[in-house]
Amino acid sequence: MKYWRETIAITQRILIELLRRRRSLIFWSIFPISVLILSGFILAERAELPLADAFAYAAPSTLVGAALFFSCLGGSVATVVAEREQQTLKRLFISPLSGVSYFLGIFLAHSCIGLGQTLLVYTIAAFWGATFNGSILLGLTIIIMSIVAYVGLGFILGTQLARRIEDVNALVAAFGVPLLILGGAFLPASLFPKTLINIAKYNPIYHMNEALVGVSSQGADIGKIISHFIFLSVFAVVMVIGGWLSYRRMLVVERRL
Repeated sequence: MKYWRETIAITQRILIELLRRRRSLIFWSIFPISVLILSGFILAERAELPLADAFAYAAPSTLVGAALFFSCLGGSVATVVAEREQQTLKRLFISPLSGVSYFLGIFLAHSCIGLGQTLLVYTIAAFWGATFNGSILLGLTIIIMSIVAYVGLGFILGTQLARRIEDVNALVAAFGVPLLILGGAFLPASLFPKTLINIAKYNPIYHMNEALVGVSSQGADIGKIISHFIFLSVFAVVMVIGGWLSYRRMLVVERRL
């Protein structure tokens, strides 16, 4: 119960701070909505699809590529860096707050944001007639694993590579944008040449995108996306372990300063 109370307290603090600033939440809402609308109308025009089908296809790619990437990965990197700059970690050492609770609190806060973006993206898509064709439970599992993977990776990047807030944008752009394009977030992977498809198979965003598109727009079951599901499951576990180890290493370093 102690860990649970502390985790909820950290989560509430981060979410309240974001609500007070508002700008980040507004931008995290505007960006995926813009990408979804553009992708939906481009697909409808170029692929000659009904609007409902176009938005059904664009929604999962927009969610994992535009929404969750920048809020859960970029947001967790920014949170970790900001907490270091504001000396929050120094105060952690002289308080009864557990490091486990602090880690889980940041994790849960960005998970809440990611789930909120999920509702936002699919609500906008539903406005143009899109429907979720597959298992909602399976789709939700893929979304949660994607959030877990992004936040874990955010901890790794935020603790090991970013030192100042100014580093966040450069870091996310350098690592993220090429992976997003290669993952099929902005262009369907079916348009890629075979060489890029072979490279994309090592890109976790590609597996997030293909799994969620398969379930959401094509109604695929677990058997049809099993290779993507297994890759994403392993990647999410590795990122959580890596994020926790990176966080622990950061605490050791901060204690010495």
